[in-house]
Amino acid sequence: MPNDNGVSRRSFLKATSAGAATAAVAGCFGGDEGNGDGNGDGNGNESGNGNGNGDGDLSNVEKAQQAWERAQDNPAPEDEETRMEAYLEMEEAVRDDMVLLPLYHGLTERMWYDHVDVEPTGSLGGHRQQHNETSTEDGELNLINSTVTSLDPIQSTDTASAVIINQVYENLVHYPNGVPEVENQLAEEVNVSDDLLTYTFTIKEAQYHDGSELTASDFVYAWRRLAESAASERANFLLEPGFLAVEHETEGEGEDATTVPDSLGVEAVDDRTLEVTLTEPQPSALDILTYDSFAAMPEGLVGDIEGYDGQYTQEEISQEVMVGCGPFQFETWEPGTEQILTAFGDYHDGAPNLDRIHWQVIEDDETIWTYVNEGNADIFGIPTAYYDQENIDAEEDDMGRDVGTYGPLEDGETVVNYLGVSEMSTFYFAFNAAKVPKPVRQAMAYVTDHEELINQVFEGRGVEAFSFTPPGIFPGGNEAYQTFVDEWQYSPNDTDRESAQQVLEEGGHTADDPFALTLTTYESETFSEAAGITRDKVSDLGIELDTEEAEFSTLISRGQDGDLEMYSLGWIWSYPSVAYGLFGFEPANTNTDLISQGEADGYYLNWEAELENEE
Repeated sequence: MPNDNGVSRRSFLKATSAGAATAAVAGCFGGDEGNGDGNGDGNGNESGNGNGNGDGDLSNVEKAQQAWERAQDNPAPEDEETRMEAYLEMEEAVRDDMVLLPLYHGLTERMWYDHVDVEPTGSLGGHRQQHNETSTEDGELNLINSTVTSLDPIQSTDTASAVIINQVYENLVHYPNGVPEVENQLAEEVNVSDDLLTYTFTIKEAQYHDGSELTASDFVYAWRRLAESAASERANFLLEPGFLAVEHETEGEGEDATTVPDSLGVEAVDDRTLEVTLTEPQPSALDILTYDSFAAMPEGLVGDIEGYDGQYTQEEISQEVMVGCGPFQFETWEPGTEQILTAFGDYHDGAPNLDRIHWQVIEDDETIWTYVNEGNADIFGIPTAYYDQENIDAEEDDMGRDVGTYGPLEDGETVVNYLGVSEMSTFYFAFNAAKVPKPVRQAMAYVTDHEELINQVFEGRGVEAFSFTPPGIFPGGNEAYQTFVDEWQYSPNDTDRESAQQVLEEGGHTADDPFALTLTTYESETFSEAAGITRDKVSDLGIELDTEEAEFSTLISRGQDGDLEMYSLGWIWSYPSVAYGLFGFEPANTNTDLISQGEADGYYLNWEAELENEE
């Protein structure tokens, strides 16, 4: 990207990704094969029990809150060391309070038949891939998807929704095929002011699916929706320090604060020139703008902000209508069943090779495997229960990806193409801190053998995770990461029932008087198996663990309502930034009462309850 002051945007970044998912898009994720959306849940109670409890008189939850605020108060490029130290303190607080137990960093694998011509994806995930360059022999691409939550870019937070939105809507910039190098999409050129606060974009000539022309005013409108609409789930990406931090005015205070209508520092200088003013330098500004929520939308399409009656209601734009200027246009969405898009012949970069994309919604592993073996999916993943690492024959390419073949499939003959990419993601068990006391959370960590889970349950499809942030972007770099791993106090790669029992007894939980809770996992045989192993390991120790499965969208909904105790989820980085994974741990941002009302967007931890207990 052009930069008129000669400053390399990427020079501010500590590192690039090691590998990537989005359940959310941007953000979150879940599932064995990749659903999306992440958010956790934890609980914090008294007792403490050994294992590092903050600095001095600070509790871990106070330590995390103060660290986040310190990072936000020091946004300049020269403050990077201060920010990294603060982020490391957050990781330590999460570990020591054990509100979230990292399990593994993911490996994205995709297989496809020879009749499909598709580019390999990068570490930021396949949901970033637009299929305008993909081709099949019959012009139709058949894929598998999970349950979609919303088709509105400002509301979507999961990868299942993102894969649809990414084909229909477009941003100023993007990561082509999920490779973590930003390129123009609807921007033709961008200039950055000497003080790094003003970005001026020249917009491409492009047409929407309804025939209207793209203008800079459309971005002003779309970003106002992101800031002002009650449906917005990612206003923080636009407004808050640590994210884009665009200039704006607020009215009200605290939880009642809202953005003053039309006060956003985004201006359409003319039809093709967009000027964006930040309150502070943001080295990841262009990376943040790749997020789906910043997509262009015709001005006035939805009437959910002041000054616009809207052609459609927000409910319609989230469920029934999509009007973008991407390579494919909306045809059908039958919730829980299928989604269909068709080619947009007037796409600004030339008509797609495909005529149609069809996603079948399937979440059950056995059904996915049957669907794949019957040849109904052109590009697919293999459920771990049916996966055999010995079937891979691949070599590493110049981007560190394993490219080759996988097979045979169930018929004993069919061999398909294979891609394996180390991704920037973390899958985990999380806790609702308001419901599960700290000794119970720590006991779960003591009995968790990461190596055993990955090799025996997940068939080696991942890398042990002892931190939430993946090694490639860990605060402080590789040396700090190794120190953090070395200091993991919960008996790494071992089932330490003795320590688990000790911490439980100190917390008042015994085999005769156990603490009862439920572990809720995705509808996935592997996560169900992992849950069963955990249940068996804590039996007779002072924990009575029940397990259950939930559809991904149900899991997310229950998490947002604070209706989970312990559960599986994952997080996929949408851009290589430490802050963009850790923001969800800010204790004040984990209150599910606020999350369910759209007033907070952290992980489903209710960690702030510990702050209240200490007051």
